[in-house]
Parts: sequence; structure tokens; C-alpha cells
Amino acid sequence: MTTGVRRRMGVEERRQQLIGVALDLFSRRSPDEVSIDEIASAAGISRPLVYHYFPGKLSLYEAALQRAADDLAARFAEPRQGPLGARLLRVMGRYFDFVDEHGPGFSALMRGGPAVGSSTTNALVDSVRQAAYVQILSHLEVTEPPARLELVVRSWVSLAESTALIWLDGRRVPRAELERQLVHDFAALLAVSAAYDEEMGALVRRVVADEPADGPFADLAARLVTLTAR
Repeated sequence: MTTGVRRRMGVEERRQQLIGVALDLFSRRSPDEVSIDEIASAAGISRPLVYHYFPGKLSLYEAALQRAADDLAARFAEPRQGPLGARLLRVMGRYFDFVDEHGPGFSALMRGGPAVGSSTTNALVDSVRQAAYVQILSHLEVTEPPARLELVVRSWVSLAESTALIWLDGRRVPRAELERQLVHDFAALLAVSAAYDEEMGALVRRVVADEPADGPFADLAARLVTLTAR
């Protein structure tokens, strides 16, 4: 027979529960619209107890952002197996899974939310961008990128971020098309850079050599040929 006695959570366990509750609420509504009272109610504890674990809403918000940033950065991790185009397409699928599921939270993370301009929030956003940058270089099997390649990869990471933020405002473009388009954007940025630099040209030739005829990079080439043939 059960006694109905509720198990008491440890300090760290309670902190993690509150972060999870806050992140869930921030994922569905703007953090500015979520109150400490709502977080306490969703966690099944009193408002004063929330302040026992976090000194204020900002500190809880930043802890939730840290978890979101770690999750988002992990979306760029992908085994270095198979063609690059297919790998990037899987990465974009996971990236937009996060964007789709945590719309307001994603916007808050990338735009700063209630902590606009804070060193903590800026560092979190930069950590996501840097993790994405490092992962893409890993896929390209480059450890010391030349200047043009760094420009391409960092520009593409920024493009994916801004595209996702714009897409959230109405979702007017089918998500699957947008994911493929971003992979095409990466290929296009590489190709344009290769037109100006032989080192980039060698990289592009190496990447293209491993791409199958039915991959996203070949799909882009076919679309461009069709476009110019009209």
C-alpha cells in the first residue's frame, strides 16, 4: 500500500527540475511573459522556494538558456561518414527540430530575451556559433582553415540562424524545403569562394568527388542547369 509521501528532492535535482520547467515555459511563450509564479506552480513548489534555488528570474533564465545552448550546439554533431551533403541535411533537420519545438526559446537565445546585452547571454550565443563552426570544419576535415573558408563557414552559420528566426515568423516556407535550401546555400558559398581561390577550389573538388548523383549538392547543380536553360 502506498503512503502518498512525496520524495524530497536534493538541491541539484530541484535546480535541474526548475531549469527544465522554465525552459519548457520559455519554449512556448516569450520569457518576458513567463512569471516566477508560473514557474513555481508548474514545478509544484512555492514562489519563495524558487528564490531559494535561484536569486531571481534572470539567473533562472540564464540557466535555462545554458541548457538550450548546449542542446542546440549538440545538434551540429554528426558522424563523419558518408557524403557531406547528406550529413549537412541531417544536421539541418535536427537544427530545425529544435527551432520548431522551442520557437520562443530559440528566439530568446539568439536575440538575448530579457538579458539582451548581458555578458552571459552573449557568451552562450557565441558558444553555439563556435560549436557549429568547429563541427562544420570537422566535416570538411580541415583543422587550420584558410581565411576564405572561415568566412564561408561563419557566414553560413549566421545565415542558418537568421533564416530560422525569420522562418519562425509565420513559417511561410515548407520546413523541408528550407533545410535543403540551406544545404544548397552552403554549397553555393563554397563554390563562389572557390572561383576566387585555388585552395578553395581544391577543397570543393574533394567534396564534390564524394557526392552521389542523388545527393543535395547534385540536386543544386541540376536546378541551376534547368534555370539557365530556360
